[in-house]
Amino acid sequence: MLLQGLETLSLRVQRHVDNALELATWLQDHPAVEYVLYPGLPGNPYHELAKKYLTNGFGGVLQVGIKGGKAKAAQFIDNLKLASHLANVGDAKTLVIHPATTTHEQLGEAEQIAAGVNPNQVRVSVGIEHIDDIKADFQQAFDALV
Repeated sequence: MLLQGLETLSLRVQRHVDNALELATWLQDHPAVEYVLYPGLPGNPYHELAKKYLTNGFGGVLQVGIKGGKAKAAQFIDNLKLASHLANVGDAKTLVIHPATTTHEQLGEAEQIAAGVNPNQVRVSVGIEHIDDIKADFQQAFDALV
């Protein structure tokens, strides 16, 4: 089983990377998004270094700030149907987490911000599903925000 998985690893990783760049690009222009942190985007402060060192793509994980603050970010995650609410990264399916209310909830807000966790931040480990399905899931989750 391990050997079979290794045979397709490069194909799967390339799909993660391609999907993450396309999702980040789409999200940066979305009206419900405050910011996108992804080294593959030209406006990212690490973009030039990423181009130099990450020659086969910019990775499969990005962070997105949801307009409306902490409550809207948590609600956005609850609205997702395709993506799973898990703290893992690198899974075949898209995973999302709201660090302010999960992995970093034991910290106060000032401590979270000092650790790089904004209240409206959602971390996305982009999977290998078809990118149109991922974007459709995100869009329906945005549409359901009240």
